[in-house]
Amino acid sequence: MFIPKHFKIEDKELIYNIMEENSFAALFSIHNERPYATHLPLTLDREKGELYGHIARTNGQWKDIMNQDVLIIFQGPHCYISPSWYETDKAVPTWNYVAVHVYGHVEIVDDEQEVYDSLNDLVNKYEMPNSPYQLSKVDSRYIKGLSKGIVGFKITITHMEGKAKLSQNHPVERQKLVIQHLKQLGEDQKNIARLMEANIK
Repeated sequence: MFIPKHFKIEDKELIYNIMEENSFAALFSIHNERPYATHLPLTLDREKGELYGHIARTNGQWKDIMNQDVLIIFQGPHCYISPSWYETDKAVPTWNYVAVHVYGHVEIVDDEQEVYDSLNDLVNKYEMPNSPYQLSKVDSRYIKGLSKGIVGFKITITHMEGKAKLSQNHPVERQKLVIQHLKQLGEDQKNIARLMEANIK
């Protein structure tokens, strides 16, 4: 990914945070000699530097994914930035965003317990606190039957890149004007405003 120096995220833990907060990712590989992507939720093990997920068995991407480098894109908040918010009319529109690119090697997980543990971690991550739903309470035969329709995998991370394009190339006063306008808009805009504020403190 093209990352000008002032947009580059150097902090590994911050990159991990972005991955966990925006964990519905796009997994890219070469499949049938063409670029191919699957959108799916992933869980991260920071200590091992691994990502875990599963893919539909009918999705042929898993069949040739192991012998190549893969790319996983985590897209954070993003929004349009209007030049009408600046103190000058000598400006053009732009887009502020946060993104992480992860590269790695895929290993298919055949162990039933490991696949189940990965699914359980995923459910626990997304269920609301105090939710009555628990995977452990679902009939094990039902889970085992459904599990035949998926292929579990883990990705060993070999390289990560983080980019936060948050108007750092503009004067601080202009950034503050942008923040004021973003705070009046939708959720993504407010999230970008929050990140911009943290960046200029």
